This record gives sequence, C-alpha cells and structure tokens, in this order.
Amino acid sequence: MSGGRVDPFAATAGAGVVLLFLRTDCPIANRYAPTLRRIHDEFAPRGVSFWCVYPDPRTTAAAARLHQSEYALPERALLDPAHRLVAAAGVAITPEAAVFDRTGRLHYRGRIDDRFVDYGIARAQATVHDLRDALAALLDGRAAAPPGGPAIGCLIADLDPAELPP
Repeated sequence: MSGGRVDPFAATAGAGVVLLFLRTDCPIANRYAPTLRRIHDEFAPRGVSFWCVYPDPRTTAAAARLHQSEYALPERALLDPAHRLVAAAGVAITPEAAVFDRTGRLHYRGRIDDRFVDYGIARAQATVHDLRDALAALLDGRAAAPPGGPAIGCLIADLDPAELPP
C-alpha cells in the first residue's frame, strides 16, 4: 500500500482479478487465511491477480500491512473506506470474494467455500470449494457456478457519512 489511489483493474493483462474482502478483526476471515494463501499460490502463477480489500474505514494502512504479514495473506492490499470496491463487487460480508475477468466483468461473487455453515458452526474441512471452482472456470473460459450458499462472516456495515474520507 503506497498511500495513493490504486486501480486493481488497471494492469489486468492476466486472466483476471480477485478481490478478497477482509477485516482485521473478523475471526472467520482470519481463519480463512491459510485457504486464501493456498488459492493464491495455485492461481497467481496462472495469471490471476489477488488483492486484499479492507472496507472498514477505521483500518489504517499500517494495520492492513500487519494483518497481511501476521496471516501470510496475498501481498497486494487496498483500503476501501468509501466502499467503492464494495459497491462494484456487490459484497456484504467479510470474508467474501469477487472475481472479475480480464475485461472487468464480474465473473463470481460469494463465499470462499462451505466450511462455515453458520455463525459458530464450522465443518472440519470444506466440501464445496466455490472460489477455487470459480477460478478454474474462469481459466477454462466457462461461466462460474453461483455460490452454493451465503458467505458467513462479519457484516460490512453501511457507512456513516462522517466516516467518509475527504
């Protein structure tokens, strides 16, 4: 994070862009960190760009960098205090992913997988791998299946006008 405005779609010469919506204080998002790293490590070499997006207006660049380091998350991150990327992706929960193809068209939006059944109820392992399957479909030129269920995690709260950056 350089502190300037960054467009994650500007340099999309690869297969597509994944926006991973996270909060530093969301325990469910934090539990997904190893899964997100594995997905990144599988698909980044195949031309998919990954960005961690922090929509909480109170998250500072330093806090986001520390979060990425502590949880070994993909290195590129963006702060989205005005929820521009939240609106573009149509997400409401952290963790939630949005996959865009190389033209900027939304290919997939939804949960990472089905590990979390509900708040406080998790499977030992996921049985459906929604994000991974959506990325495989993107690379194969196929439409992604819709998510098999809702994303479970922390709500991305509506913005208080007083929280908007200048």
